[in-house]
Amino acid sequence: MSSNGHSASTNGAAANDRVDAKGEMKFSYGGQAVIEGVMMRGAHTAAIAVRNPEGQIVVHEQPLNKTLYRGRIAKMPFVRGVVGLWDALGLGTRALMWAADVAIGEDEDINFNGPIGIATVAFSLLIGVGMFFLLPTAAATGIANLLGINTAEIGGGAVITNLIEGLIQLGILIAYISLIGRIPDVKRLFGYHGAEHKTINAYEAGAELTPEIVANYPIEHPRCGTAFLLTVVFVSMVVFSVVHVDRSQFLLLILSRVILIPVIAGISYEFLRWTARNISNPVVALIVKPNLALQHLTTRQPDLHMIEVAIVSFKHVLASEGLLKREDIVLPPPRPEAVSPTLAMEAKK
Repeated sequence: MSSNGHSASTNGAAANDRVDAKGEMKFSYGGQAVIEGVMMRGAHTAAIAVRNPEGQIVVHEQPLNKTLYRGRIAKMPFVRGVVGLWDALGLGTRALMWAADVAIGEDEDINFNGPIGIATVAFSLLIGVGMFFLLPTAAATGIANLLGINTAEIGGGAVITNLIEGLIQLGILIAYISLIGRIPDVKRLFGYHGAEHKTINAYEAGAELTPEIVANYPIEHPRCGTAFLLTVVFVSMVVFSVVHVDRSQFLLLILSRVILIPVIAGISYEFLRWTARNISNPVVALIVKPNLALQHLTTRQPDLHMIEVAIVSFKHVLASEGLLKREDIVLPPPRPEAVSPTLAMEAKK
């Protein structure tokens, strides 16, 4: 995708401020969709921009943990992925809570630190581990028993059963996303997810950050969290085949799955970073095609109003990095027509 003839300086940052001597981005920005908005994350700050019931964009900036994002941990392969994902999960969950309150016009004062972070992360992990790890393990073990597959020793039977487990994981993931994607407000959430991707893609291409220009950029991104989930499925099949546990010892099997989650997450994170850095390689581009394809389940083509919110969020992150002057960030006027009808009605109650 071309940069549409616009230089990187139109983003508020010269090209040499954004790339290293090898021409690679100095920092990989990320983000996620929230209710009626987008959270963007840099090295110092996360910025959440959400449209309230009046159509005005409200922004909250959250300082990020220096040790996790800029300290020694951030440079430690495998470890950085596990620790960073733990923090990102908590931050993302709290951002969703804050965004939901803003979107319906309620109190915006949510504590982004302290016990609520631990509680939200623990609850999210409990649901995720149960649905995407323990349930597939139990189901695959039951299927192997029904088919008389020998899983007591490392070999073809164990590998086949791990493959079945991975396919069940993938099936649950796709079914879950497909079902919730039918909900109107979730469709809007997926639209904001697409806006987040397009904005980062445009910035990394050196384009000017305006809704009309950003709209021309791809809706897929190689560092997407959806891509991470698919990578986890395939990495888990390999890890579970290497670290073999007799499925007849079911409690030990379940314990091994839980213990190996950080290992799988760390490997998946590094693999995703590697593919993102080498996406121009034809072989790597072929490898990531399933990851990019799966993203079409969790993204929708955003409208210009959604992209506008994503740009506001991202510009606040750039300002926190010193790549954009604060006075250059101009909040657009309120746009009541851009508000979700469902949430607008909820705000009036």
